[in-house]
Amino acid sequence: MMKKIRVLVVDDSALVRSLLTEIINRQPDMQCIGAANDPLIAREMIRDLDPDVITLDVEMPRMDGIDFLGRLMRLRPMPVVMISTMTAQGAEVTLRALELGAVDFVAKPRIGLANGLRDLATEIVDKVRVAAVAKFRRPLLPAVSPPGTAVVPPASAVRSTNALIGRLSTEKMICIGASTGGTEAIKDILVHMPADSPAIVITQHMPPGFTTSFAARLNSLCQITVKEAVHGERILPGHAYIAPGGKQFRINRSGANYVAVVEEGEPVNRHRPSVEVLFLSCAEMVGRNAYGIMLTGMGNDGARAMREMHDKGSYNYVQDEASCVVFGMPREAIAHGAADEVLPLDKIAPALLAKLGASGDRLHNRI
Repeated sequence: MMKKIRVLVVDDSALVRSLLTEIINRQPDMQCIGAANDPLIAREMIRDLDPDVITLDVEMPRMDGIDFLGRLMRLRPMPVVMISTMTAQGAEVTLRALELGAVDFVAKPRIGLANGLRDLATEIVDKVRVAAVAKFRRPLLPAVSPPGTAVVPPASAVRSTNALIGRLSTEKMICIGASTGGTEAIKDILVHMPADSPAIVITQHMPPGFTTSFAARLNSLCQITVKEAVHGERILPGHAYIAPGGKQFRINRSGANYVAVVEEGEPVNRHRPSVEVLFLSCAEMVGRNAYGIMLTGMGNDGARAMREMHDKGSYNYVQDEASCVVFGMPREAIAHGAADEVLPLDKIAPALLAKLGASGDRLHNRI
């Protein structure tokens, strides 16, 4: 018999507990083994029932979900899928939860909750399945830094970044794709990028309302400027542009400049934004001046397009299995022959900076 994923639901709303229990129990590979209306009850149920995955609300009585998650990850780490509200405050709290170790989140609607959750049933159970097989990773950086405090990269990274890289910045572009586990992985790349780095374009699978907070949080930590991409804006060196949730993001050219195209578009590989869309445009518009990076995530979004980038002359880095939360998208990129190097997460930025420095040296020698 199939071993079922045993799920504990933690939510102070009786309606949400009932709906999540119903959604989970309809799956042949899942079983809701309990539902708790606050974290203190959940603590006892975790001890007694030993669930495989927890779904966790943020706002609850006696102890909020973030405090509970922090204690859980210190004392008894286990896969957690957060149930968040689609508000600016909900986005901030959700990003904090991902820093603390939550595998993923589902953004529940504020209006029409019952129908909204039923519409999200496929997303909920897919994320529970991913959480059940996901790996835990310890944050490489402190979870909280004072606003406006940039993380100083290692001396080796600084040494590899010099005026020669600055000369390349207007032509070169770094293109990043990620999904589950990607918010922290992207941070681990961007905090090492110097202020004169080439432009960086990013697609992280994320719903509307969350990418604004994600970009602001990264901007407070990085030497480069991090922002949501805006339709028609010029793509500049020293900046990272994140695909807005619920939109497709691609690169175009206007004369000698790269520009952002942000549009509604249809979902691609079930995603909007889709890594496939961004990477295909990078292959076409940037070609051999592109550096591709595929990070942790479930599925195959972007794998074919990354191979297209490779065939057009880009140099591609793929995160290795050991450092991924989920090794789906990187595995597919490797299988498609898209990877030039497969590296642990903490080695990707140094390798990229060294590669950029070497390109700068070649340019200098030609001059």
